[in-house]
Amino acid sequence: MRTRGGDGAGADALPVTVLGRSGVPVTALGFGAAAVAGLYEAVGEDEAAAAVEAAWEAGIRYFDTAPHYGLGLSERRLGEVLASRPRDAFTLSTKVGRVLVPHDGGGDDLAHGFAVPATHRRRWDFSPDGVRRSLEDSLTRLGTDRVDLVLLHDPDDHEEQVFREAYPALEELRSQGMVRAIGAGMNQSRMLTRFLTDTDVDAVLCAGRYTLLEQGALEALLPAADAAGKSVVVGGVFNSGLLADPAPGATYDYAAAPGELLRRAVRMREVTEAHGVPLRRAALRFPFGHPAVASVLVGARSADQVRDAVAQYRGPVAEAVWDGLRARGLLSGDAPVPEGDGR
Repeated sequence: MRTRGGDGAGADALPVTVLGRSGVPVTALGFGAAAVAGLYEAVGEDEAAAAVEAAWEAGIRYFDTAPHYGLGLSERRLGEVLASRPRDAFTLSTKVGRVLVPHDGGGDDLAHGFAVPATHRRRWDFSPDGVRRSLEDSLTRLGTDRVDLVLLHDPDDHEEQVFREAYPALEELRSQGMVRAIGAGMNQSRMLTRFLTDTDVDAVLCAGRYTLLEQGALEALLPAADAAGKSVVVGGVFNSGLLADPAPGATYDYAAAPGELLRRAVRMREVTEAHGVPLRRAALRFPFGHPAVASVLVGARSADQVRDAVAQYRGPVAEAVWDGLRARGLLSGDAPVPEGDGR
């Protein structure tokens, strides 16, 4: 269910969708808070705060974080800015599955992708106690008494334990009213589809598998969500950078992009720019063609990046762009595209 509105933002407010049957609203664009925790390179306190502030000013009211991001730094920074906002005016999601354990060995966390001091180490824990401890620690770092959506984070190598122990723990938290919605967030679609068909999750977060570059989630995950009346949040719409700027050295799935994918992205850019549309705009808008997609998370490390993302979301994408991509074999004819030329 999609409606207009958003905390007094007026006629230009971002569309709002309710996650499944949970009653939890999310704006069409969500703020993914990994980047402000020093993803790939350090981000200063002021720059991080300005990015979150810019998201708020632009009408974004859905904020996603996780303990994994910067060893808790993402949660702390997000919580500090949102503390001055009415708690009922925004939706907050975090994740469970990694418990942070104090570590005094020194060094940094770049091996895990974050330019922060290695003050803690991550320990996988999908036990019921681990789920509760992770959530309690997150609430402390966020400085709040509740989050709206809790996601099982990257349970790829823990599948049976997650379905046997972690998911029931989340279901209990929801039944107790401690969280309003539950789900899972992963960089794959197979297990997320299982969550949609075999459990009572409200939503799943699918990162990198439903983008202009690849639509693996279209085969089973998105139809399963649509059939069950559940929601999909899409992350990684730029495939970790390739679709934002397809140039030598661009990243795909957090590593150097293979030559074949880089060439494909360059051809996509040629098509979109021929119609006056930046590739990143087409990439950002594309997922909204599917009715199960409730929100797209945008990871930004600066206020300028936030403002650009919102401008691209609102910018026009003519039908000729999608037709051109299909004509060159760069987009499947089965992939639904957004209606209209702007939002």
